[in-house]
Order: sequence, then C-alpha cells, then structure tokens
Amino acid sequence: MMSLRGLYAITPDGLDKPTLLTGVEAALRGGVRLVQYRDKARRPAEQADRAYALLSLCRRFGARLIVNDDVALACSVDADGVHLGGDDGDLAAARLALGPGKLLGASCYADFDLACAAVGAGADYVAFGAVYPSPTKPYAVRSPLSLFRRCRDELGVPGCAIGGITLANAPALVSAGADLLAVITDLFDAGDIASHARDFQQLFKGERA
Repeated sequence: MMSLRGLYAITPDGLDKPTLLTGVEAALRGGVRLVQYRDKARRPAEQADRAYALLSLCRRFGARLIVNDDVALACSVDADGVHLGGDDGDLAAARLALGPGKLLGASCYADFDLACAAVGAGADYVAFGAVYPSPTKPYAVRSPLSLFRRCRDELGVPGCAIGGITLANAPALVSAGADLLAVITDLFDAGDIASHARDFQQLFKGERA
C-alpha cells in the first residue's frame, strides 16, 4: 500500500464545483497524493457527483481520495477510504463495510487512549488536533506535539496533524514525528496552490519514511 506520508489536502466548504476541482487539481500537480473530500452541507446527490469527479481527478495523478464522515458515500463511489470523527460512526463497522485495501482514518483529538482504541478497531492512521489554533474549528482542544512520537513508537501507524497548520509552523510538526499534515485554509487560500503544495512536500524530504 502506498506510504501515508506528506501533505493531506482537505477540501474547503462552500466552493462551487469548478473552483473545487481546479484547486484540487493544482494541489495534485504540487505533489499531493492524499485528498479528503469534506462537505457537510450539500445534498447527497451533489456530494456523490463531486466525489466521483474528485475520484477521477485523483486517479489521473495516482492519488487517493478519502471521504469525510460518510461510509455509505465512500463505498458507493468506490473511494479509497473514509475518515471518521469521534461522533461519526463505529470504526469497527466502518472497517467491515470498507473491506480490505481501503483506508480508515480516525480523529482522536488530544486523546492517545482514543487513538489506541481506533487502531484496535482497524484504523490505518490516526489524526490529532487541533495542533494550532484553527479557523475551521476555533474552539478545538489543542493537542500536544508529543502525541506524534508516541503514535509512531507505540502504535506503529501514521499520525496525522490537523488544525491551523501553515507552511511556517509545519516544520515543527514534521520534526515532532507527524507523518501527515492535514491542511485546508493555508493550502487552498494560497495564490499558487501547486507551488505551496510542493513547498509542504519538500518538508518531508530526507525524513524517515
């Protein structure tokens, strides 16, 4: 299975379809190989249409598409996996529904015990955050960077950092042991998304894979 390491592009809310696809394509051209489709507001038919379009785009670049919080949608479009938050469903049931070869991610906030349970239920990676103040979730509990080294040493699965990540503060996360950097605002608000993605990816060069 392809290594889970590098920039993890999370799609922003509120974009029209052409803008969404243009932004994601730019991120893919910049080296992103993991994209999460996150869309809380649209009707199911619209979500499926966008998910299919994003999946096709990811296939062109050899990237994988993860669907946020919706196992049924992920299965219906044959996405590469699903990411579940703490209140978004049972991880073991999601693992069973996805079947082998698909990715399952879990939000664990600042709770290492939750990460242990998630891995036990079949999660392929665990996310900790917010690592920095986040415009998307301004009231999220801050997660200590020590969680990423513990994740690598004790759980043996990739640790994903999320929340307020920018190119300026990302090096500290990579040094702390984060394998994935989940970024929304700092990536998709960049003037040159592809170049910004390449700069993020460069942070992982020379680091232990």
